[in-house]
Amino acid sequence: MITIKTTEGLAAFCDRARNHPYVTVDTEFLRERTYYSKLCLVQLAVPGDAEEDAVLVDPLAKGIDLAPLYELFRDTSVVKVFHAARQDLEIFYIQGNVIPEPLFDTQVAAMVCGFGEQVGYETLVRKIAKESLDKTSRFTDWSRRPLTPAQETYALADVTHLRVIYEFLAAELKRTGREKWVEEEEEVLTSPETYVIEPENAWKRVKTRTNSGKFLAAVKELAAFREEYAQSRNVPRNRVYKDDALLELASTKPKTVQDLSRSRLLLREARKGEIAEGILAAVARAANYAPSEMPIPDTSREKLQVNPALADMLRVLLKAKSDTYNVAAKMIATASDLDLIAAGQREVAALRGWRAEVFGDDALRLCNGEVGLAVKGQKVDVITL
Repeated sequence: MITIKTTEGLAAFCDRARNHPYVTVDTEFLRERTYYSKLCLVQLAVPGDAEEDAVLVDPLAKGIDLAPLYELFRDTSVVKVFHAARQDLEIFYIQGNVIPEPLFDTQVAAMVCGFGEQVGYETLVRKIAKESLDKTSRFTDWSRRPLTPAQETYALADVTHLRVIYEFLAAELKRTGREKWVEEEEEVLTSPETYVIEPENAWKRVKTRTNSGKFLAAVKELAAFREEYAQSRNVPRNRVYKDDALLELASTKPKTVQDLSRSRLLLREARKGEIAEGILAAVARAANYAPSEMPIPDTSREKLQVNPALADMLRVLLKAKSDTYNVAAKMIATASDLDLIAAGQREVAALRGWRAEVFGDDALRLCNGEVGLAVKGQKVDVITL
């Protein structure tokens, strides 16, 4: 088993990888104590059975530079294969300002190929590679050195079996003509906006039942301060203060440190120093919002007039299409999508791209009374009216 600890060694492997059609990639990281993930290990493999065809890269080794890896990620002649790539891609975008291209996510491809929703790597290893995984090292501390032989074996398996899975799924997508489906699904993964949280928009992630403008102004300012503080100090946002404490502060609107001491939910560390000052300043800024500046929640869905009978028919149609195409129903359309369509909305993901071909076009015809549903034995068919 080869572990690369130098920039030169990494560059040599990446040069070899350029002679292959694809490279499989995985990472091990820690995030419990930081805002940004701490990259602890990178696993890479190219087609082949030789020992040098699958390696571990130690990003914590003294003096190593991951620039050769980032250059490989930019090489469009080599497909970069991940499983459930989102967290891995976030790490590489934040640290290296790069998103691998072209990208192939085996979790997305497996859903398109009928393996169910959010299918796990272990399931694909068992069903496609016909192997089993030892999961005992999954939750170990990957920042500690030296790594144990069990950790190294577990980590390397994440990219060696991935080669078999990728080749199987790529062939299946080509056979069924669904390559474009996967490309559409991966557009979110390859968009830099996916991995950037702007502090001024952080309030939209906080769940609240109150639509008061003054209350939401406080939520917005408190969420923005928390995000800025967490990002600049690289600490988890919940270590600054949790959502329930944020909502309490937005309601009580403290004006002094003494007011903060009366909080039931605020962490002790947040009642003094920079965090306390930031909280009070955020509340003060919110108090100065003009009526036109106050945040407005999106309540459009609450006002929808959903036709329940039509929504039920759309659910039957979705189940029929899911069975016909062997694709997880939730991947084609969510329950929320169906309600939106039944309420007359047309800016819905289920009505665009490959989903329109599979489901959306017939869904619109059903809404317009152009087609109906008929039961034939165990099958539901779409019939023209």
